[in-house]
Amino acid sequence: LGNTSGGGSASTSLNVDQNNSSTKPELLEEEEEPKGWGFSDPRLRPFVIISITYLLFTVTDGAIRMIVLLHAYNKSFSALQVAFMFTLYELAGVFTNLAAGMMGARWGIRFTLIVGLCLQIFSYGLLFGWKDDWSQRTAIIYVTIAQMFAGIAKDLTKLGGKTVTKLVTPEGKHTRLFQLVSLLTGWKNSLKGVGYFLGSALLEVSYEAALGFMIGLIVIAMPFAIFGLDKNLGTAKKKNSSLKEIFVLDNFNLNVLSLARLFLFASRDFWFEVPLPFYLRSPNCLALGPFFPCSPQDVDTCTSGAVCDPTLDYCTNVNEGGGCGGTGLGKVVVGAFLGGYIILYGQVQSWTPQLVTNPLQQTPPNKMTEVFWGMINCFPTLVGAIVIYTSSTFVDYDMGGMITWLVVIIVTFAIIFAINSSIHSFLVVKYAKSDTVAKSVGFYYMSNAVGRLVGTLGSGFLYTYAGGQVETLGGYAAGNDARLGLAACFVAGTISSLLAAVITIWIKDEDAGLKCGNCCTLVEPKAADAIEGEEGAGASPQETTGNTERSALSA
Repeated sequence: LGNTSGGGSASTSLNVDQNNSSTKPELLEEEEEPKGWGFSDPRLRPFVIISITYLLFTVTDGAIRMIVLLHAYNKSFSALQVAFMFTLYELAGVFTNLAAGMMGARWGIRFTLIVGLCLQIFSYGLLFGWKDDWSQRTAIIYVTIAQMFAGIAKDLTKLGGKTVTKLVTPEGKHTRLFQLVSLLTGWKNSLKGVGYFLGSALLEVSYEAALGFMIGLIVIAMPFAIFGLDKNLGTAKKKNSSLKEIFVLDNFNLNVLSLARLFLFASRDFWFEVPLPFYLRSPNCLALGPFFPCSPQDVDTCTSGAVCDPTLDYCTNVNEGGGCGGTGLGKVVVGAFLGGYIILYGQVQSWTPQLVTNPLQQTPPNKMTEVFWGMINCFPTLVGAIVIYTSSTFVDYDMGGMITWLVVIIVTFAIIFAINSSIHSFLVVKYAKSDTVAKSVGFYYMSNAVGRLVGTLGSGFLYTYAGGQVETLGGYAAGNDARLGLAACFVAGTISSLLAAVITIWIKDEDAGLKCGNCCTLVEPKAADAIEGEEGAGASPQETTGNTERSALSA
């Protein structure tokens, strides 16, 4: 979508200021604040309309994962089986990311947005057909296909949210608009977290109520896209990249960054999407079996996460395929755990330039910046694996200590992972500045989807089989060991983080060196780079590109 019509000049680049570092500060200031620039300005209308639609859609995108996952858990599907249900959702992202840019360039963002919203309604509609009396194989096939349409819908809708900011940006720097870009990104991730929570909370009412509520949100969003946008918004004036051109791998730095992105996102999904909610739902292994008799009339007889089997009159696991040894938390609390992570991740991602890279003098980031934060990304999951494997808190089932450790690990990882993701988002703009959007960003986000797919499938396998089966004293087969399964997933996440950081070292972009604040230079800049800085127009890199990096980092 590099050259567009209907939404302002899209030849504007996110790193336009790097090419105009000699512009006088007072002229830049005049360009930053054009009169009338605000929500009432017609230039911002596409931004506002697409933002509303995109944000409402994002709630439903987060909710569908929790609805499917927790409903499947109650139906005794294993972690591996649930991971299979998400395969086509992630795989659809691989191909849709490649095709969406070309579709938008040909038919416009309005078209892709409406198609995405319709497919999301269709996906939710299919989930109404999930019957309790189906075999597990039939249910897995059916739900996987339904999820595929949701995956396509997500990436078609994301196209509008990710590109409209560029379409409505006039030439030059505009501080207020860049602030809106950061705000949109932060709220997008935050509302996805709200979707996680809402999806799990509405399941307490009923499965059908959860699906119906989310369809209602999409219906509310639809008129904004249909009646509020120009059909030519985002169509290309010049020939867009073809699918064949996307696979011409002639951009070394972008290709290496894409491979690193694959492992970066796998490092999260190896433990987050399926293993963590399964672990949080699974009951204490030591409170199951014949030694724990119960009465079906007394709902509080069994520990949280367990149920009283009326045919056996003792406490059993709700889902033996989901394992035992976890915290046994309710659906709403599990949704709050995962939703809180997504919300925190989104907000940190938005504020990374102001709170992290600028104070550490790491703006604009380079490959050394990402290697630095990529290595740090290994530590939360490494500590998590060691603690879960060896700590008496988890071995002896100290509930308060277990939840405390999990909160610390999840919060720490969310912050560090958000910083890494922000830096990646800037680097793809930097390395792909001479390419078309379909060729660069499409290929890059395809690798993102592949990483999620690898992590999701790998996590289901590890969580299900790494711990082995647990048998209680009374001979009751309680399921796989969820504690060891989650620890194995954390190990896989650590290895994946390390691979992402090591692969990034291959990128040829170390001229600027690496600082860690005013007093610490970790990697000295190259001499030629220092000379260029001395011959510049007197404005520091932070001054001439600060707003640009804030926007790109939060993309």
